[in-house]
Amino acid sequence: MTEHKHLKRLSRVWIPNAVYFITACTYNRQRILASQNTAEIIRRELSSAKDLHGWLVGRYMIMPDHVHFFCAESSPGTGHSLSVFMRGWKEWTSKAICQSGSVSSPVWQKEYFDHVMRSGESYREKWIYVRDNPLRAGLVKRGEEWPYQGFVNFDAPSGLRE
Repeated sequence: MTEHKHLKRLSRVWIPNAVYFITACTYNRQRILASQNTAEIIRRELSSAKDLHGWLVGRYMIMPDHVHFFCAESSPGTGHSLSVFMRGWKEWTSKAICQSGSVSSPVWQKEYFDHVMRSGESYREKWIYVRDNPLRAGLVKRGEEWPYQGFVNFDAPSGLRE
């Protein structure tokens, strides 16, 4: 694997009180996540993020081959870095999903996508786009009907500007 030296500095970039939009995809984009059992595992691990990693989780959407969620450090400077949080979250969800017998490892792609939300408006816009994913995929007639979505610690970020 080629190392990208220009990206090494990114591990040192930190924006205080940031809300991140995360996308994590399954290995080879396998359509393995949209089941009651797997969605419950993902929900459980998102719900434990505050205690295990120091991260709050906002809205989430579990699609057949990827997961979207918003997150923010619960107490700035006291939790794990975003990369450590995501590595742990992927590890624990992978173990639980594989132990359930429905899938074998690997579950997740190595990388994930993250984007910093700059305002409450951008959060709303991003959520509307995410909420309509199941509709665009032809899985439901209205995005709100998709059963594998919700929120954990916050429904809308309090620290973002409108």
